[in-house]
Amino acid sequence: MEYYDCFAASYANARAKFLKAATAAKGDVRSYIHPAKKAPDGGPLAIDVACFGDRKAPRQALFVSGTHGQEGFSGSAVQIGWLKQGGAERLPDGVGVVLVHGLNPYGFAHFTRTTENNVDLNRNFVDRDAGTTPDNSHYETLHDGLLIRDWTDAENARVNGVLEGFAKAHGQDTLFDTLARGQYRHQDGLMFGGKDREWSNRTLETIVQETLPAAERVAFIDWHTGIGEYGKPFFLCFNEADGPLFARACDWWGKENVDGVRPHGMARPNYTGLVFHGVQRFLGNRPMCGAVIEFGTRGVNMRRVLRLDQWLRRQHGLDPDTRATLQADMMDAFCPFDGQWRQDTLDTGLELTDQAIAGLATW
Repeated sequence: MEYYDCFAASYANARAKFLKAATAAKGDVRSYIHPAKKAPDGGPLAIDVACFGDRKAPRQALFVSGTHGQEGFSGSAVQIGWLKQGGAERLPDGVGVVLVHGLNPYGFAHFTRTTENNVDLNRNFVDRDAGTTPDNSHYETLHDGLLIRDWTDAENARVNGVLEGFAKAHGQDTLFDTLARGQYRHQDGLMFGGKDREWSNRTLETIVQETLPAAERVAFIDWHTGIGEYGKPFFLCFNEADGPLFARACDWWGKENVDGVRPHGMARPNYTGLVFHGVQRFLGNRPMCGAVIEFGTRGVNMRRVLRLDQWLRRQHGLDPDTRATLQADMMDAFCPFDGQWRQDTLDTGLELTDQAIAGLATW
């Protein structure tokens, strides 16, 4: 399977490839069209869903791409590759698969991490019925200092100084937690989890209700990029540590890969509002085993690129060539143009998908 058969250069092309491959594989395909937003070319934005195998089987897999917009190109490629290599045709008996393509279609189409409301979708799935949104008091002390005024080396050096000062006072683990866990007050800030549920959040709940009503056990993958060694998979399993579902994820993908891994060599942040947690809630008491699977790119240097993404969102009237140049750098950080990275992550993604399905079949 060649990577260029599966990766795409735009959201529209990725969507077209997915729909073509899903239709060819005789999937039950349905599209959830965004009611308010369009792609840059004026075309529709949609979360596309394709179902395969036994829809009434108690064992179902749910594989998601595009939670973070720019990262959708990699997850999309794995989904398309799985279809093109006949994954749907060789499913074990008693197993169904649901592919959710482009969960954040606005970010996917507009080359940005966040939704149309500048919400980090992977921090938006907090249980709002449970009371107040999570607190991130440390972020409150950093927010103003993190806002880039102009995209210059001097401004980035200033922000790095702010981060270094915080790390000196509180430690690198606390800094990582503060920047990554999610915050719910500043819409112009990093990892903003939103003041309400996003359209993609509500739509995913509908998708779970419509495609997994018979599921008694669910395997889950949410594809991402950024954390980990360049071109290698990095697993973030949010099943209860030391519980049976966590142990099952270790059986599927290797205990050495899943248990005790430290992102960027630091303690794992106390992430809030993850898609993982949202799907667990949508399923009720039904068990779900799985992980967020990242493919490594620039490591901790992604902090700079996340700032660039937010800065570009605030720029109106920026010189088009300057925007395109900076956007290309940002996109290379989230989905490297390096053909070897794309081939390696596609091959590994297909292997990890098959491992999850094989594990699900014996669960």
